[in-house]
Amino acid sequence: MPEAENGVAAAESAAPAGHSPAAPESESPPIATTRGAEVAVYAALLALALLLGFDNWRSGAGWAKDGPQSGYFPFYLCVILAGACLFGLVVAYRHRRAATTTFVTRDQLWRVMQVFVPTFLFCVLLQWLGLYVASFLLIAGFMRVVGRIAWWKSLVTALLFAVIMFATFDLAFDVIMPKGPLEAIFGR
Repeated sequence: MPEAENGVAAAESAAPAGHSPAAPESESPPIATTRGAEVAVYAALLALALLLGFDNWRSGAGWAKDGPQSGYFPFYLCVILAGACLFGLVVAYRHRRAATTTFVTRDQLWRVMQVFVPTFLFCVLLQWLGLYVASFLLIAGFMRVVGRIAWWKSLVTALLFAVIMFATFDLAFDVIMPKGPLEAIFGR
């Protein structure tokens, strides 16, 4: 046990005080400010509220003899959302001092993209390769690229995970999952 404590102490002394080895560098340039991110989200939600509000108004946002029409409640939810977005935009423009607060740095955005892009590709490949093959590729890729774990460990872990998932969902519980060409070869 003392050896483990010494190893931890050595690792802590190698890193600067208060610095996590996984933390992005403090010198990383800012990509976006908090105000810019808020304005972008408010604008996108406002556009969505206007689009959905128009569609609900078109399908009927009034009151009929037998009660509300199909677009009545969604239309007024869109009005509330649009009002909240407009309020947020006004507040964001009135508080211009917060414009210098960094929302995300280049290193932080890189870390987010390291997770987002493979996950997006997983969702796309899931349609053609099936759940198990796409999961195998996602797990092996994450372990190797992001975790920097040896190829053989990444492949074995991903294969075990895919096989256990297949046995659990397909064989034990007979749950219908997205299938790809590999499952067709096995007749499943």
